[in-house]
Amino acid sequence: MTFDQSLPGQPTPKSVAITENIETVVIHIGLRHRPSMGQPDRTQEAALEEAVGLAEAINLKVVYRQSFALNKISPATLLGKGNVENIQQIIQALAVKLVVMDGTLSPVQQRNLEQAWKCKVIDRTGLILEIFGARARTSEGGLQVELAALKHQRSRLVRSWTHLERQRGGFGFIGGPGETQLELDRRMIDQRIMKLEKELINVTKMRGLHRKARQRQSIPVIALVGYTNAGKSTLFNRLTQSNVFAENLLFATLDPTMRRCEIINPATKGKQEVIFSDTVGFISNLPTQLIAAFRATLEEVCTADLILHVRDAAHPDAKAQAQDVEKILHELNIVDRQPDDAPLIVDVYNKIDLLSAEERFVLLNQVSRRPNAVAISAQNGEGIETLLQWIYNRFQNKGAFVQTLVLKNDEGAALAWCYQQGLVLERYDDETTGQIDLKLFLTASQLDYLRKIIF
Repeated sequence: MTFDQSLPGQPTPKSVAITENIETVVIHIGLRHRPSMGQPDRTQEAALEEAVGLAEAINLKVVYRQSFALNKISPATLLGKGNVENIQQIIQALAVKLVVMDGTLSPVQQRNLEQAWKCKVIDRTGLILEIFGARARTSEGGLQVELAALKHQRSRLVRSWTHLERQRGGFGFIGGPGETQLELDRRMIDQRIMKLEKELINVTKMRGLHRKARQRQSIPVIALVGYTNAGKSTLFNRLTQSNVFAENLLFATLDPTMRRCEIINPATKGKQEVIFSDTVGFISNLPTQLIAAFRATLEEVCTADLILHVRDAAHPDAKAQAQDVEKILHELNIVDRQPDDAPLIVDVYNKIDLLSAEERFVLLNQVSRRPNAVAISAQNGEGIETLLQWIYNRFQNKGAFVQTLVLKNDEGAALAWCYQQGLVLERYDDETTGQIDLKLFLTASQLDYLRKIIF
């Protein structure tokens, strides 16, 4: 599944399409004097390598790459006239058919660059949409990708191109100026967007029903989140003995996967049943259309009992990547309220097998002093038993507390659930008011679910 991100009526040949092994130039754009604004510092080399990795994720043939550190942005072409001419010579010499701009292009900038370079030009958002279109396997993933692509394409429907200036005749007896082709295209896209959003609402409702069924069984849900290619799917496979596709690729997996498994305590042989959820990887400058389209999927993260933030400890920009993930989690209103007692988010430092002896010693020393951090290697299994032991202890009534709850006589569903889960320590029935006073021993997630039943 691919989506054409180009402008309608573009001067490039219609036969030019994003296919495998097409000759591609990747250009990264950075600013020399970028204000910090709390943004993580990222090296130009690592950012360019990430952009190339995105292109190679859909088998584009990258024949040239370059990073620009600009003093200011050109409103017309983003790069400036001199840089545009230099890239034009490279494009002609290498017979390039596609240019990927690792940044955000306005519709006018995209059109001007396509006219100057006589080839197809897409920005970072368009490239990520192409990757997601190629990776989507389920019907839900297809709906989410198409919705994000249409919202992006709608913003490209600007400028009065020749074929967009034509008007359709009016209806009825009263003639009128009719509807331009631009307005018709935009209306058709809006109609399709509305239909997709309704279908995704049904998907959200279905996920909610499945979530309620899991909560009634009181099985903890553990979500794996992290930067793309941090090793989430590899860790997911090792924890659940599954065979989810995992490769050294950006966005190797897209569709969320959930598996139920048992964690066994090596010392006591006790068992704890949990559900692991593998989610889509995050990335810096993730398009807002994708965050909105994948909100139904990300709800599994919002309602998880525990979040494993998988971090690539061997990556040179590991700190910046972690800040990008934390920013998206903050946008989803996910905040760790109890980092010491019963943490919601646990930092899992992966790929420690790729560290040098000195780097490994420093990281293990730092992790040993933190109650919500574990160092592992999902590839060779090092540290996995420690992680499983930590998860087992986390859900063995750790963080549970005594709570007094008053129920009305018509709240039988909540009362029945409390007895079903074995939470009731004491009960007092007030015959005068008809209220039921309960003393419960439960966890924070069980209390949240109980409040949802009542309210």
